[in-house]
Amino acid sequence: MKVELFAIEGLPDVVPGDDIAALVALGIRRLGERLEPGDIVVITQKIVSKAEGRLIPLAEVEPSAFAVQWGTASGTDPRVVELVLRESRRIVRMDRGVIIVETHQGLVCANAGVDLSNVAGGEVATLLPVDPDASARRIRAGLHASAGVEVPVIISDTFGRPWREGLVNVAIGVAGLSPLRSYVGSRDPQGFPLQATIEALADEVGAAAGLVSSKLNRTPAVLVRGILYEAGDGSARDLMRAPERDMFR
Repeated sequence: MKVELFAIEGLPDVVPGDDIAALVALGIRRLGERLEPGDIVVITQKIVSKAEGRLIPLAEVEPSAFAVQWGTASGTDPRVVELVLRESRRIVRMDRGVIIVETHQGLVCANAGVDLSNVAGGEVATLLPVDPDASARRIRAGLHASAGVEVPVIISDTFGRPWREGLVNVAIGVAGLSPLRSYVGSRDPQGFPLQATIEALADEVGAAAGLVSSKLNRTPAVLVRGILYEAGDGSARDLMRAPERDMFR
């Protein structure tokens, strides 16, 4: 198998109302490439949030007493803490200046995805898309309209991981593919039956795209070619572990 990653460079600073699909399609053409059947497009959450207007000036945020208390104790801007609380349906843990929450989208992550990087010098926060799957579907439809090819779209974000140091890109929005690939019932080369092997394919593709896309090189979209996947109406929610099976709840 040969897998290719094409960083889509030259995208402008995205502002509310921008057409992400059109910008990505133009970027692919500038690379001298074209979308082909079997390709996957991975787009970072930040530009999707910007295009959808998920931007909050900190000057407009009035922190609650609890946000002020936690922010003061942890050395965090209370206005940022307030946004984290607003974006959360449940607090999982608060410790060492970090708030781990379950967001309204169902994601378990640090600080509810509220981010100050690469936005107006730290005075404006970006929030996660309201519905990342819906965002991925819209971008997929736009790429189809402009390129005439239906390809899956993954919206990625950078998450920490239990048990492991470092950050990695994962899929928070999916359209056009099954995000999980199950080997349950198959046999390994030695004939041993597999009983629990389910591959998080969409997360792996998002992580692979992260090898050529970062917060510093201004390449928020990646064309991925050569991945075998099952087309379908999958959702990033398929990657979220059910509460009854989650040992960390």
